[in-house]
Amino acid sequence: MGSVRAEGVAEILWELKRANKLATLTEIAGRCGFKAGVGGRTMLTCIEAVRRDWPHLQWWRAVQDDGLVAAESEQASHLTSNGFDVAPADGKENMVTVVDFSAQAMIWEPAALS
Repeated sequence: MGSVRAEGVAEILWELKRANKLATLTEIAGRCGFKAGVGGRTMLTCIEAVRRDWPHLQWWRAVQDDGLVAAESEQASHLTSNGFDVAPADGKENMVTVVDFSAQAMIWEPAALS
């Protein structure tokens, strides 16, 4: 069974899937009430738990904050096969970025203050 953090991440990934959008690791972690960690390590741990416990969820919708994805990675393959264009990253060998990431990123309304 996944951690409470992983459960929150799973819910956000389901929301991203329904909206056909992407989000950064920091944005997802923040929506779940925790910090992504140095280099996104906390989020990457949660993503691994999601992949293990909820394999039907589209974990690849969580993108590193710098937008970089390894060119020959499983994530890049999932992105392109699901209609997200990627292009070589400037000055980063063997890395790609999502084309027009800001248009592909989920926009959440700010939480209403009570």
